Amino acid sequence: MAIVGYARVSTAGQSLEAQLSALNGCDIIFQEKESGAKSEREELNRMLEYVRGGDTVKITKLCRLARNTKHLLEVVEMLDSKEVSLQVLNLGIDTSSPTGRLMVTLIGAIATFERQLILERQAEGIAIAKVKGKYKGRKPTARAKREKAQELITKGNNKSQVARELGISLSSVYRILK
Repeated sequence: MAIVGYARVSTAGQSLEAQLSALNGCDIIFQEKESGAKSEREELNRMLEYVRGGDTVKITKLCRLARNTKHLLEVVEMLDSKEVSLQVLNLGIDTSSPTGRLMVTLIGAIATFERQLILERQAEGIAIAKVKGKYKGRKPTARAKREKAQELITKGNNKSQVARELGISLSSVYRILK
């Protein structure tokens, strides 16, 4: 029976340090820097394949495991089918009991609802700001550099060099050149 940790942050600029510290004492910790919006995450999948009956998976927060209730319930169901319990450290929830499973489901549903409300309020705020002329969106940085990008390509620079020199992504260079 192993204690398995799972830690995730959304971007490369974020640190896993606090989660790893909280998961200290786990036999193995799967960690990744990947968006929670993606249900197909390499380390999450590896962790789910790794665990065996009697194991316990520990996470620091529910949002580190899943972004929405559907995905959360799928993961919990998979763990249940393998007779693996889930512990959510910041909430003190353990799915080895019926009460723990109920709490994970309720809190997951509430978190999804809250996220939807935030997105709705954000969209309303943007719409109001647009009407008032205060919101114009992000400036199209790559499009503004179209001529310079084409000039650099014409001079024989490869696309990666152009992206680096102009401070834009490689995909933006490809988009500009289409």
